[in-house]
Amino acid sequence: MQTPHIRTTLPGPKAKQLIKSDENYLSPSYTRLYPLAVKRGKGMMIEDVDGNRFLDFTAGIAVCATGHCHPRIVKAIGRQSKKLLHMSGTDFYYAPQRDLARKLTQIAPGKSPKKVFFTNSGAESVEAAFKLARYHTKRHHMIAFFGAFHGRTMGALSLTGSKVTQRKGFEPLIPDVTHVGYGYCYRCPYNLTYGSCGMECVSYIENYIFKKTVAPEEVAAIIVEPIQGEGGYIVPPPEYHRMLKALAEKYGILYIVDEVQTGMGRTGKMFAMEHWGIEPDIICVAKGIASGLPLGAIIARAEIMDWEKGSHASTFGGNPVSCVAALETISLLEEGLIENAAKMGKFLMEELQKMQNRHRWIGEVRGLGLMVGVDLVKDPLTREPATAQRQEILERCFQKGLLLLGCGESAVRFSPPLIVNRKEIEIALEIFDEILTEVEANPLG
Repeated sequence: MQTPHIRTTLPGPKAKQLIKSDENYLSPSYTRLYPLAVKRGKGMMIEDVDGNRFLDFTAGIAVCATGHCHPRIVKAIGRQSKKLLHMSGTDFYYAPQRDLARKLTQIAPGKSPKKVFFTNSGAESVEAAFKLARYHTKRHHMIAFFGAFHGRTMGALSLTGSKVTQRKGFEPLIPDVTHVGYGYCYRCPYNLTYGSCGMECVSYIENYIFKKTVAPEEVAAIIVEPIQGEGGYIVPPPEYHRMLKALAEKYGILYIVDEVQTGMGRTGKMFAMEHWGIEPDIICVAKGIASGLPLGAIIARAEIMDWEKGSHASTFGGNPVSCVAALETISLLEEGLIENAAKMGKFLMEELQKMQNRHRWIGEVRGLGLMVGVDLVKDPLTREPATAQRQEILERCFQKGLLLLGCGESAVRFSPPLIVNRKEIEIALEIFDEILTEVEANPLG
């Protein structure tokens, strides 16, 4: 299964049947973007219930770092499943949990001793980081960012500033969270131009927030994504994180980095913060850590992880099967997949930038490694987001056998498994180019 192959109209008859019955039993809160009814996956390919094959440039929302059902991951899961499925790492001891914690402390950025707390998901990792920051600092306020997505549980949702639909109906959320503009130069929240802006996206916190609404000595942590994911695959300017970290250190504020989507090799480094040479105080991880099995963690400097027994726990966090999958995932990343992400990501970016010269709707191409966003605009001068057109493009790509997702108001995200090769990227770009040409020739509205 190397190339897309569409054998039925989409959705096919079996897919229609599954979708209809699914809607009878599952929550309407799920956001199904197009009618893909998955049967199985292998490597870069997804097959639906009607036998249609798709080239997957979503990786299950940046989760399947090693591709679908990598044989080494499947083998590791099989071995462990015959020994132990569960015994709660909260109350007892088992080697896979210890081994993975040790490995995570070794590969995390910085030289400080570290400790690990295991969770089941990215949102749970953020919740744990939120609680640990308050517990350690004895402070209560948090600084987060517009455009940020940290999860949908109540604490994580309180930090999220991505879409009003994610927060509407759930107020009141956790108080004492202040959102500020992210370092988004293409659409600067302060209407300034990079190079002459004085890095207002950082200085605003000290010059306005800390002087007018929140005392810095009451702020427990700044929580930030290295690259905003759901917000639009936004890469901040080079000095941004170093300046934010310096500001946090100046006032004794913890620097929490949400690497749920950017971590585990996605950007061509094990962790995205390595691009800027920064050691966070707490790192949140999940998604790509276990190649599709539910697992998350926070990795914190040992001196910060000082909460007492029973103050936080998780029945399923650090499940032994997920832990061995994660250990095998990390081995594959270190054996060449991180390097491949950097190499193939560079090729993908360069080809998309060439495509930008042919398409007036491509406003900006941005990213690091295999975390690449294409921002679609109605007009390159006004940069008005082409939101409806973006959805049309995603649906038409699906019809041609290419799976993509959106992010932000009008960006298309390219986040394939880290095993992707040059030929597969060329196929994806050919389909994307063709669909973009079609939609530009016959725009909506």
